[in-house]
Amino acid sequence: MLQKYNRILLKLSGESLMGDRNFGIDAHMLEQYAKEIKEVTDIGVQVAIVIGGGNIYRGMNEAETGIERAQGDYMGMLATVINGMALQAALEKAGVKTRLQSAIKMEQVAEPYIRRKAIRHLEKGRVVIFGAGTGNPYFTTDTAGSLRAVEIQADVILKGTRVDGIYTADPEKDPTATMFESLSFTEVISRKLKVMDMTAFTLCQENALPIIVFDMNRPGNLLNVVTGKRVGTLVS
Repeated sequence: MLQKYNRILLKLSGESLMGDRNFGIDAHMLEQYAKEIKEVTDIGVQVAIVIGGGNIYRGMNEAETGIERAQGDYMGMLATVINGMALQAALEKAGVKTRLQSAIKMEQVAEPYIRRKAIRHLEKGRVVIFGAGTGNPYFTTDTAGSLRAVEIQADVILKGTRVDGIYTADPEKDPTATMFESLSFTEVISRKLKVMDMTAFTLCQENALPIIVFDMNRPGNLLNVVTGKRVGTLVS
């Protein structure tokens, strides 16, 4: 089986790990994701992953919690490391060699993020999970995903979501919404479509890095995307 992409950056939301739960990590979702990721590594695709932390901690309103934005963002970064460790454990259990790298130093649980080391791991067929976002407050994990994808020279960002692409409106609220097969970066901006936050999106646009938004929860979809089948919405 021939892959269309040699090196991908898979961006997952923390909420996707909750499954049907309201909080935390669903073991079934972890197992499913590990199986999907193993399928693409088995055909030789190099996989890097950035995962959010919204299932554990989501930046809350400072006025309500008394926690300032920067402090809350650091708490969110630690949540992404917890998710990274969980995904690492599931992948290793499935027989996939992995490395977890963190933008915040915590030697006991993860390697520090070093760009050249990450690329070397990928070349050796290991899945690299990037934790702790960019290591800086005021940046989302979408931005971390775009930044890491550019740094490791990924061919594409695959944004795994609960919907099967980008729609004219929210398909969960508007039954008349239709899905786009492909869009240009300029069209996404002019139509005010929400793909990623503006910092992350601009980084992709400036570096001509395509983004595919697809339904990660449908079995086989990840393999379909990397082998060039028409899945989700391509932004390029």
